[in-house]
Amino acid sequence: MRMTPLMFGPSSRQLFGLFHPAQRVGGTAVLICPPFGQEAIRAHRLVRVLADRLARSGVSVLRFDYYGSGDSPGDESEAELEGWRRDVCVAHEELVRLTDAPNVVWLGARLGAAVAVMAARSGRCDPARLLLWDPIVDGKAYLTELRERHVDALERSFVVPKSEWRRQLAQPPETFTGELLGFEVSPLLHGQLGALDAASLRLTALYQTTILASEDDVATRHWAEGELARHMPLRLLPFKHPMEWISDPHPHNAMVPAEAVQRLLAEVGK
Repeated sequence: MRMTPLMFGPSSRQLFGLFHPAQRVGGTAVLICPPFGQEAIRAHRLVRVLADRLARSGVSVLRFDYYGSGDSPGDESEAELEGWRRDVCVAHEELVRLTDAPNVVWLGARLGAAVAVMAARSGRCDPARLLLWDPIVDGKAYLTELRERHVDALERSFVVPKSEWRRQLAQPPETFTGELLGFEVSPLLHGQLGALDAASLRLTALYQTTILASEDDVATRHWAEGELARHMPLRLLPFKHPMEWISDPHPHNAMVPAEAVQRLLAEVGK
């Protein structure tokens, strides 16, 4: 499949993207808001396959890296949620310029879903719909999980664990190491993640929102129920898949689970 690498955005904050043009004329385009850190690496192949499949079906796709992440300029120490929120709008404008599509769907995964909600609330860009896959709506719990997986990864890598790693986990959740699963996390980003919660992720009635999440995801269910109580145009759909976001691939953890690709394709087409 043909795809075009490109740099876009203001000269002071360029972003790297990959554009997958539709193979036939269609009225919808998709902007993919990726996860953070190790989860973005974990999802890379799935996102590539999904973008190719969408392009074949007549849907152009732009996938991009936030500033300070992936192949975009900027240092990891400069990565933070408010800047990433603005990056989503810049990427949206670039996709509209490339396609002139009347309907742009934002597909956000994990932390990318939270960033998409923040960008939609800003009023600076205008998606047709939001499709949120396993969104992060409890930043403190997310940081705790990242810390635990970070220590697990260290123990596997060094074979002989150090007791101080486990002692760090026993400290208050606010304890910050500066690195999580191989990615630098600045104090600013750490604080923003810790403050991320349902109250900071209010939806807007301007956009139809679809949430795909496991029935076991209590935090997402409570957040969605709260937004439904506010009469937001929202669908919460159960979606269980075999991919673990924060893990190394292994025989029981498919790199590109077919059920995930098929479900996302179907939801974009609605």
